[in-house]
Amino acid sequence: MHSPHSDRDCRTPAHAHSPVPDAVPVLELRAIDQAYGRHVVIKALSLTLTRGTIACLLGPSGCGKTTVLRSIAGFEPVRAGEIRLAGEIVSRPGFVLPPEKRRIGMVFQDYALFPHLSVEGNVAFGLGHFERTARRTRVHAILRSVGLEASAGKYPHELSGGQQQRVALARALAAQPHLLLLDEPFSSLDVELRERLATEVRALLKAQGMTAVVVTHDQHEAFAMADEIGVMHNGCIVQWDTPYNLYHRPAHRFVADFVGEGTFVPGRVNATGAVELELGVLSGRTEFVKGTGGRASSLVEVLLRPDDVVHDDASAIRAQVLKKAFRGAQILYTLRLSSGAEVLSLVPSHHDHTPGEWIGVRLAADHVIVFPRAD
Repeated sequence: MHSPHSDRDCRTPAHAHSPVPDAVPVLELRAIDQAYGRHVVIKALSLTLTRGTIACLLGPSGCGKTTVLRSIAGFEPVRAGEIRLAGEIVSRPGFVLPPEKRRIGMVFQDYALFPHLSVEGNVAFGLGHFERTARRTRVHAILRSVGLEASAGKYPHELSGGQQQRVALARALAAQPHLLLLDEPFSSLDVELRERLATEVRALLKAQGMTAVVVTHDQHEAFAMADEIGVMHNGCIVQWDTPYNLYHRPAHRFVADFVGEGTFVPGRVNATGAVELELGVLSGRTEFVKGTGGRASSLVEVLLRPDDVVHDDASAIRAQVLKKAFRGAQILYTLRLSSGAEVLSLVPSHHDHTPGEWIGVRLAADHVIVFPRAD
């Protein structure tokens, strides 16, 4: 488990041809702080990444994720703590090893390709220390791996957005970095292409055995690419976990709100320790987030995902359709219960109901997370 030791309350690299030993983390951030003037951007943030892991920093704009990436790259100093690459300190207060000496590859948001250079020239740009034949061999090998060998002589303006993204990735990989950093790498592409490319890039990085850190605000990209994800909020990593656990076992209310779709429904703990909701008594596995009272009569809120609420015409519990979002095979309904509470329900699209209509629903939650009642 490569989990960071983040505070919930928010309190010279190896030689170019030397691989990082498995026992040595490729990347360590040890309680780093970063600030611009009096504005604190990162607060005592720590994480450890072992070789071959693809990690993602996921969060909304302004949470500090890009500042973390820039600090790792050497573009920003740290105010406290230290950053280690392959076991060696590259950043600490008063010391910043220059980016070009860090054995890091970087893929920027806008790809930063040289318009006057061909695809081959762009990929070869950072390989000036290679002998000519070795450089050409390396460039064609990496272009082959990203499926662009036939486009070696083309220029960036002749390529699609997805192809340009692959060229930027090939250029970053060509120098065989210890660590690859990707800053919102798919943000300029359309939604459908983003997720497909994220899956393709993940396969490519895995085939290369590459260790990588991706920064994004898009959870679908994060889920498609990463082995592990750190959800950031106000300069802290509030949960570092697998995509599955972030969705099904959020340990922090912000994570529950930010990842996936869902609603919080009020409930009460009964005398047997079960949680009673307007939709019924939870009979599946129930997890109480730390700090949630599990005593009888405790007031709580339960995170319900759209697949936890099932459309059932035979149910005595009725809900009014407020909104509907057609998604092809399914419709996502926003429903209002008799109390006024709202829930989401994902229903096969042949059950087509109009806003204002009352339909039968029932609870079908095998595993739910229970939070303290919000003040």
